Amino acid sequence: MEDENTLIAENSTLNDHFNGELSELSSRVFLDRVGEVNFSLNSTGLSWKPADSQIDDKSSCIGRKYHIESAAEIKFSDVYAAESADWGSICQSTRCCFMHQDSEMYLFVVHAMQRSKAKASLWHLAEYTFGHSDQLVCKLIVNKIKSYLAKQIGRPKSLLVFVNPKSGKGNSQNVWGVVAPIFSRAKVRTQVTVTERAGHAFDLVSSMTNRELISFDGIVAVGGDGLFNEILNGLLSSRFKTKYPPVPPDFMASPGEESSASVPYPSEINAGIEDGVCSTADEDVEFSFPHERFRFGLIPAGSTDAIVICTTGVRDPITSALHIVLGKRIGLDIAQVVKWKTTMNSDIEPSVHYTASFVGYGFYGDVITESEKYRWMGPKRYDFAGTKVFLRHSSYEVELSYLDVKSKNTDPDSKDDDLIGGVESSQGLKRKCERIICRTNCKVCNTPYTGMMKSKWLKTRGNFLSVGAAVMSCRNERAPDGLVADAHLADGLLHLILVKNCSHALYLWHLTHLAKKGGSPLDFKFVEHYKTPAFAFTSYGKEGVWNLDGEILRAHKLSAQVFRGLISLFANGPEV
Repeated sequence: MEDENTLIAENSTLNDHFNGELSELSSRVFLDRVGEVNFSLNSTGLSWKPADSQIDDKSSCIGRKYHIESAAEIKFSDVYAAESADWGSICQSTRCCFMHQDSEMYLFVVHAMQRSKAKASLWHLAEYTFGHSDQLVCKLIVNKIKSYLAKQIGRPKSLLVFVNPKSGKGNSQNVWGVVAPIFSRAKVRTQVTVTERAGHAFDLVSSMTNRELISFDGIVAVGGDGLFNEILNGLLSSRFKTKYPPVPPDFMASPGEESSASVPYPSEINAGIEDGVCSTADEDVEFSFPHERFRFGLIPAGSTDAIVICTTGVRDPITSALHIVLGKRIGLDIAQVVKWKTTMNSDIEPSVHYTASFVGYGFYGDVITESEKYRWMGPKRYDFAGTKVFLRHSSYEVELSYLDVKSKNTDPDSKDDDLIGGVESSQGLKRKCERIICRTNCKVCNTPYTGMMKSKWLKTRGNFLSVGAAVMSCRNERAPDGLVADAHLADGLLHLILVKNCSHALYLWHLTHLAKKGGSPLDFKFVEHYKTPAFAFTSYGKEGVWNLDGEILRAHKLSAQVFRGLISLFANGPEV
């Protein structure tokens, strides 16, 4: 740290070089591959435009990775680093660098994000190199930018990073090598662990004390949805203390018997968060949910990366890294899944699991079970296993109870009495999807519940090819719109999708609609779709196999409940 006399001297020199007050600075500097520009800096960002002697020529040097505009304005919310670069060369021409108009001077570099012109959700690295003959000017500009960046709210300082070397195609370590410099430039400390086995990240996170955990601003998973799910369960299983999900009164009874089990009432939906019982403490340090500071980050390197696609809009490691270092935040619903019985005749031994994306039975469970035999094939094993399961065409007799919830609107002028968080409830189950897509600053996710909830259990039973429960849309490269195009990230609802037993041709038709952009996979008579905050499931077969975020979960009786916005991600939502 400079002493007071040094700071006074620097500020005096600053006034000699800049026009105006210290809160708004301007000077002539040179921008690499553009030329001399009028550079301005204030509390919101920086900007430049060509000096009077410069021609506004947008031609670029051969070989540059991105185009530098002759005039631009960049907000500090899009800047993640600034650094001095000592003495170096600046290309002063607005034309090709082969004009040999290079000059030697002192340099400083500003690092920022730049949205792709083709797709707004795709973010690129932008690097702007400036030069000046006076080293002190460069130093003072960099220090001023750093002081403004330090005032940006929510940016992480320290992160716990897990890298799964076996995720996807096995290139997670290479992916981390590509994005790690972004964290270094942003001065974010990273404690990196390369996992050595399944459950490694779960064990480390679940065994950490609250004091150890809150020394970090968040946890970053470099891998697929499976690694994220493992870390999520490691955190919640040891800290999230709440009651089991609500189930219908007869859920615990055997066929023909009356239930004597004590179960939560439907009114306890989301009570854990609202009543403050979702926290635990050790060493006098509390870790509550949702946490005001702690967030999860996910850098894609998996087989499908559905969570990343749903929360950032793209499957791109650079974009995800920029979301993290820039301190973006979005709430995410989490479903608490309870396995009550493994088989029809087993004892009731509830075990709790958590998911942020999807849990599926029937076709989905069979595919994940079959794919385990072909792990050596990598991600292609899912296509191979899916084809085998499709040809097998197995159906399962199940019973599902789902909680139909209405919200009493507090607006006396409103005639709509079945809104939850601003979206349609499960009343009117066969209505066509309105496709209100979840996006950045989503109004649905940001709308609070409107009054007291009224609820009742509804039931459906039959032979189904598949049962799916989606917390989010679950977009991926095989299903560009996801399982449910209008599913939201933080509305407190999950989507039950039940596909009744039908012919091979009809089921293929349904799957074809899932696989194409703009398809309507829910608009079939053999497909049932329910929006609900909780459901309960009973299989009438020997056992049930579920796919829980790519992991096998055997459950004959199962229930689930959604907790609205339980965790936060370093993400901004898709820029649709």
